[in-house]
Amino acid sequence: MLKFNIRGENVEVTDAIRDYVVKRISKLERFLEPNVEANVHVNLKVYSNRTYKVEVTIPLPYLTLRAEETSNDMYGSVDLVTDKLERQIRKYKTKVNRKSREKGYKNLEFVDTPSEEVEASDSLKIVRTKQIPLKPMDSEEAVLQMDMLGHDFFVYQDAETNGTSIVYRRNDGRYGLIEVN
Repeated sequence: MLKFNIRGENVEVTDAIRDYVVKRISKLERFLEPNVEANVHVNLKVYSNRTYKVEVTIPLPYLTLRAEETSNDMYGSVDLVTDKLERQIRKYKTKVNRKSREKGYKNLEFVDTPSEEVEASDSLKIVRTKQIPLKPMDSEEAVLQMDMLGHDFFVYQDAETNGTSIVYRRNDGRYGLIEVN
């Protein structure tokens, strides 16, 4: 069951906008695990040049979905974000299913990876700190997680060696792996 947290910046979130966002994003529930509970964070922004930006983040126990879209129409942006999130879910499920067939897994068990954001300001100019438990996975799954989040790197626990590893996107578009000893 999805719970919605819809905020507006420079725009009033009317009942019509709220209903449309809930209706469109709720269609993603059919792709999710049964009985999954998630808080959907939706941020609607209006810029001075009359463009609308919609940002959606859905932290799930096994994956964090995030997408954003900017266009000249608020409703169009919601549609584009929903399509993007649906593609992310399909891509993830396809990859997980393929991997489970290759490795012969019967049941995949995902570990919850909540993140806690803490605001900090000091002489080092660290503006945000995140604490996350490292989830055991292989490098392919880490690359997929990194792409889904839209980040340039991802830290994880290597399932084979139990060591900490980092995958990152190189300037040439390929991926690199750093294994920490």
